Amino acid sequence: MAKAKTMFFCSDCGGSSAKWFGRCPHCGAWNTAVEEVAPDSGGGKPGQVQMAAVKPQPLNKLAVDKCPRYTLGMAELDNVLGGGLHAEGSLLLGGEPGIGKSTLLLQAAQAAAKYGQVLYISGEESAQQIAERALRLNVMCDNVYLLAQTDITAALQQAAELTPALIIIDSVQAAYVPELDSAAGSVPQVRAVAAAAIAFARLKRCALMLIGHVTKEGQLAGPRILEHMVDTVLYFEGERYNSLRLLRAIKNRFGSTNEIGVFEMGEMGLQPLSSPSAYFLQQRQSRISGSAVACVMQGSRPLLVEAQALVAPSSFANPRRQALGFDYSRLLMIIAVLERKLGLPLGNRDVYLNIAGGLRVDDPAADLAAAAAIVSSFKDQALEDNILLLGEIGLLGELRSIGQEEKRLKEAAAFGFKAAVVPPGKRAPSTRAAALKRLETADLAQALRVLSLSG
Repeated sequence: MAKAKTMFFCSDCGGSSAKWFGRCPHCGAWNTAVEEVAPDSGGGKPGQVQMAAVKPQPLNKLAVDKCPRYTLGMAELDNVLGGGLHAEGSLLLGGEPGIGKSTLLLQAAQAAAKYGQVLYISGEESAQQIAERALRLNVMCDNVYLLAQTDITAALQQAAELTPALIIIDSVQAAYVPELDSAAGSVPQVRAVAAAAIAFARLKRCALMLIGHVTKEGQLAGPRILEHMVDTVLYFEGERYNSLRLLRAIKNRFGSTNEIGVFEMGEMGLQPLSSPSAYFLQQRQSRISGSAVACVMQGSRPLLVEAQALVAPSSFANPRRQALGFDYSRLLMIIAVLERKLGLPLGNRDVYLNIAGGLRVDDPAADLAAAAAIVSSFKDQALEDNILLLGEIGLLGELRSIGQEEKRLKEAAAFGFKAAVVPPGKRAPSTRAAALKRLETADLAQALRVLSLSG
């Protein structure tokens, strides 16, 4: 019997090589070589779906049919998808174990059942386990079918008989193509399973949703080409011991990648938060030093967040700086500006900064709130409760203008804020935001004087 031929695959990009490599010749990643049995070249590609032969056509002669969208009834999810699930699109959902990926897609399956039959293919749980979860979530529908199967070829044969409007595969790492000798979850298997599922969905003109595992670094497991194959890539984020869940679009061919969905995990599954700002500010204490409020943009949505800081004497030669939900490099820059431009003695003090509620902020408009919270904690002096802080801090200590100021001020005005410290610039149009008193400040020192934190 001939010895099976093996090849080396890159676990990051999926590139192949006949020889072992320390650094991937395709993407340059180190120590990503995985030895797998090479697929047999005969009989076509494993898991390949036979497609009808097509001929090239002139672009201006092609008929453009606007593909419908499936509105899933969950406002947050529909918003992230750009108005609903594309009826012929493929979606990849990644997230930490236990974060709620299966729960989200099971609820989506119930909503999509009004458009046709939905097939839920599970390779990690039995049909009985999924039925128990569906009963707990009150997700019981005649049009939702469960199939516990890891053989993707057999599963797609069942799907062909059912002709569903939506196929859900949980997960792409648990399924396998029988023509390949490698184990499920390996680079060749993941690529072949995804290719077979996407080709079937395009052939049958149905929507496809895939669940993908993530690595310890938080990236989707498997070859990077998997993200290029699908139309939409979503990441489900959240702390295991926190009920808040965030859904982010990393790639979306049918909508914006700047939107996020905010959910709360409860006994009845995931519930969209109609007012995320109220959630993030619900436990804010009044007149406490080290607290400041900013308004950050997550896509087209303004969110009010509380920046909390704690400055304490350090017992180490090198004081600690720690940031939760805030960019660590920006925290170091803000501390350097406070020391160099304002003379704040932070060299012998530990500085901790936290964005309350579990949100991760990357909007530079939160710089001023972070700096004010640090100074407030250092001086043990509380800020006014109804004042909003907006502005990006430059290395020279200046406050730089921010985008979409009107939306931010309207959100703050709706929650009862009376004043806003903002960088100088064009005054916002006269709207409900005019109820806020705009306090324009050119630099950080002037902003702290307005807040009575200077001196």
